[in-house]
Amino acid sequence: MLEKVLIANRGEIALRIARTCREMGIRTVAVHSTQDRDSAAVRFADESVQIGPAPASRSYLNAAAVLEAAVRSGAAAIHPGYGFLSEDPHFADACEQTGIALIGPPAAVMARLGDKTSARAAMVSAGLPLLPGSVEPLDAASARELAEEIGFPVILKAAAGGGGRGMAVVRDPSEFAAAHRRTQAAAQALFGDGRIYLEKYLERARHVEVQVLADGHGDVLHLGERDCTAQRRHQKLVEETPAPGLPERLVADLRQAAVAGARATGYVGAGTFEFLVQDDAFYFMEVNCRIQVEHPVTEMVTGIDLVREQIRIARGEPLGLRQEDVRPRGVAIECRINAEDPAADFRPAPGTLTAFVPPGGPFVRVDTHACTGYRIPPHYDSLLAKLVVWGADRDEAIARMRRSIEEFRIEGDGVRTTSDFLRRLIDDKRFRVAEHTTRFAEELALSAVDE
Repeated sequence: MLEKVLIANRGEIALRIARTCREMGIRTVAVHSTQDRDSAAVRFADESVQIGPAPASRSYLNAAAVLEAAVRSGAAAIHPGYGFLSEDPHFADACEQTGIALIGPPAAVMARLGDKTSARAAMVSAGLPLLPGSVEPLDAASARELAEEIGFPVILKAAAGGGGRGMAVVRDPSEFAAAHRRTQAAAQALFGDGRIYLEKYLERARHVEVQVLADGHGDVLHLGERDCTAQRRHQKLVEETPAPGLPERLVADLRQAAVAGARATGYVGAGTFEFLVQDDAFYFMEVNCRIQVEHPVTEMVTGIDLVREQIRIARGEPLGLRQEDVRPRGVAIECRINAEDPAADFRPAPGTLTAFVPPGGPFVRVDTHACTGYRIPPHYDSLLAKLVVWGADRDEAIARMRRSIEEFRIEGDGVRTTSDFLRRLIDDKRFRVAEHTTRFAEELALSAVDE
């Protein structure tokens, strides 16, 4: 029985976790930096502990401070949310050693799947299709040789990477050496691990992921797929479920591949298996060992609270669902409203909100920690709100999203958001007929600059 949970995160996800805990009768402890002492999550939680100054490296990424707060507050478990320590196997191992449950997969599973090369090797053993590339990290000379063998373009990726960071597309052989050096340096700076692997790069790919739930008793099921193709610099902008315009057979195979991968690796908890899709074929990309930013779209079509299921699994309870009990209805779309200026290459645009009025109406959900008077800090991710809508079909969901974006009022000194860009994105014919690719949002942004 987990009577008290420490939430090792901030912003909208910390508040979202706290709300489910309140409904389950679980007390919460919110850790926070000096910057976030008056945040919505801190005000909502039953207790709070300050763990450091504003920079994330000295607060939310300070594993020792988070663990100390958990021990001192008597928390039985830690929910890491997404980002920060959520996929750090060393933190997961420290929790296990301390006797505190981490609401996520075991440390050994997280380590195996968090390392992209060992994850690829595991999926080969599980029978999942992979793009041509390396299973082991490569030095520059070996990587160049393999790139020549499989053909350009290729993509270089950090073995310890995640969240769309630490990667580079190389289309011209003459650019390979410099790109390898840059990617290796970025990987070392971002993750403390300079190992690089390589894959064939697909120019017309869709990005589709499958949500899985797995308990500690060997049961695994999927909650359908999400399309995350609309992204910029490998950062997702719009997510939807179900994935539009894909053959039923392909979707069924995707779902079963994710379940097979989870079973083969002993996965426990909520996780996401990510794939690239092109020409009616799919290829495993990576596993996210945490709750996803875009989990609300799955909740909207299934009626299943994913955070509640995470906590139940961490308690040691079996899944309360069978696969046949999961019956998604309708279409859900999520737009990430970021405090960024699209006219300035999406540069972060923090400031104080003088007006923050979310949209309303039927089947509209807004996950946010912001309000009028909130000061958007420059120290963290620029996500301001997740706007989620449901419709009986995709056309209705798109129309509802467009109306909701127009209704969302966000104003502030120096504050700019991605709202107008998102509206242009969902209005674009390529998105509306589901013919967009992972390059679509980049092309849209460039066209706006040229106009």
